[in-house]
Amino acid sequence: MSLIYGEIKQLGYVVHDIEAAMRHWVEVLGVGPWFYVERLPVKNFLYRGEPSDVHASIAIANSFGTQVELIQQRNSAPSMYRDFLANGPEGLQHVSTWPVDYDATVQRALAKGHRIGQQGESNRGPFAYFETDRGHRGTCMEIAAYTDVRKRQFDAIEAAARNWDGKDPIRTKWPE
Repeated sequence: MSLIYGEIKQLGYVVHDIEAAMRHWVEVLGVGPWFYVERLPVKNFLYRGEPSDVHASIAIANSFGTQVELIQQRNSAPSMYRDFLANGPEGLQHVSTWPVDYDATVQRALAKGHRIGQQGESNRGPFAYFETDRGHRGTCMEIAAYTDVRKRQFDAIEAAARNWDGKDPIRTKWPE
């Protein structure tokens, strides 16, 4: 539990090859099914306050109550994903919370001196990634508004994992 951001709900890994990463999580770790989109539709994406046209593929799966997200950036647009890979190997890039009080959480983090490194909006609602120290190679914090759409999709992904029999490990149709 973060006193600033709330309960950590997701582990976000930035990878070079999302298809290989999904196979690893399925075949080696037994985690799935994965819900995959080749290009996450993102509006109003800003990297350090400047517009950026990031093209990212994402995949999401659950292991019980913990959600795992895989992200592969497919272009060279400025982003914290690209920065992460430029500073070292692929791996855990962010942890995420999903506050109902999104705006208040953003303001609390800003008041603590944390800076927004990137932000935008997906069909599930707004999100922001915070830089707490640009010189630190470690994991950053993402917050994503816990909208009705996000809750429905993420609850359905968690339910799919609970009932998963190992079949159909990579799905391109997302829960509604």
